[in-house]
Amino acid sequence: MSSQHSLRAPVHRLRAAIGFALPLLLSSPLAQAADAPAFGVLLQQSLARAPILLEQQANVEAARLDAAQSRHWLNPRLDAQAEDLGAPGSGGQSPRQSTYSISQPLELGGKRASRIAVSDRESDVAEARRREAQIAWAARLAVAYGTVEAAQARRRVAGDELARASDDLRAARAQVEAGKEAAVRVAQAEAGAAAARGAERAAAADLTQALEELSALVGAQERFTGISASLFGTAPVRGMAADESPALRVAQSERDASEARLQVEERRWIPDLSVTAGVRRYAWTSQSGYVVGLSASIPLFDRNRDAVAAARQRVQAADARVLAARLEASAARRSAQAQLEAAEGQLEAAIEGERACAEGYRLGRIGYDAGRTSLVELLFARRAWSEAQRSTIDARLARVRSLAALAQVEGRLAFGETQ
Repeated sequence: MSSQHSLRAPVHRLRAAIGFALPLLLSSPLAQAADAPAFGVLLQQSLARAPILLEQQANVEAARLDAAQSRHWLNPRLDAQAEDLGAPGSGGQSPRQSTYSISQPLELGGKRASRIAVSDRESDVAEARRREAQIAWAARLAVAYGTVEAAQARRRVAGDELARASDDLRAARAQVEAGKEAAVRVAQAEAGAAAARGAERAAAADLTQALEELSALVGAQERFTGISASLFGTAPVRGMAADESPALRVAQSERDASEARLQVEERRWIPDLSVTAGVRRYAWTSQSGYVVGLSASIPLFDRNRDAVAAARQRVQAADARVLAARLEASAARRSAQAQLEAAEGQLEAAIEGERACAEGYRLGRIGYDAGRTSLVELLFARRAWSEAQRSTIDARLARVRSLAALAQVEGRLAFGETQ
């Protein structure tokens, strides 16, 4: 009886430990791992939480608030003044006078309109930079997503290569046992299988690295274990104008802002005018009078000529940047289109090569089983097929890179917008 009780106690403790540990395991990060969503979904999610894009969004909001602030009128000024304090009286009456007035500065000559225009143009610059950051981010994310897809494909190829190497090893052993091959052929097949096993492990490590980089890039709380959609078969989007380059839009916005600042400097010499109205109280009569005044600055020594000249130089510099950005956008677009055409041609050739290598290995395996093909030729055909598959994967990834680069120079979110 005591022995049965001693056996049941560890069992109860084990069940209790499992019941306590199971919820912890289910809530661990490994249990939360899942495939990454489709690229379009992942892009929209990352646009809302990527730190660099949050920074640009904050800059846009700050510029918008600055533009709203620029529309407020200047504050008035309240003055209180007491005169003739302690002066000798006349007929027993105090000569003291107290004046209370309010002054309102007026922005003449378009000063207020030019000040508002500067804030509006700076808001446009912030929005253009935010869009530029979004487009660059989408291209970067597309390359990272495509890299994961390529790593998955390479791991699959490595797994197939390992399976074929194992089949070749079994076939070589059967041939040696039947006396049709020398014993050295088994060693050659074993070496090929070992190499395939190492390549499969390296491919698995590369996939893990690509997934971790993608998870970190989008700030995902869970660890991605794969991707649920493909970018490799996406059709290219054509027909965009070259002047849609985000860098060109930023340059044009900055040029407009420089032009607005020039108008501010051109109007700065205009006199600042203030209108004053108030009341003056006389101590000896307890009566009041009204005060009306007008004051203005005199642009006698400073007409702001140098500042205006400097602002014109900045406008000329901005014009030069716009021209350079336009030329660079045209060149980048032509280069991206050429790279895309080259990548598509390379992909077609890689697919044809893979198809030929697959057929070569199939025929080589049939010949080896029939004793007409040597093991060396079979191993060579198998490696050639695997290399051809990897070349196709590399060509597909290069095409994704080219599509992302073309979308970036055309001002589109890579794989996220159709125009």
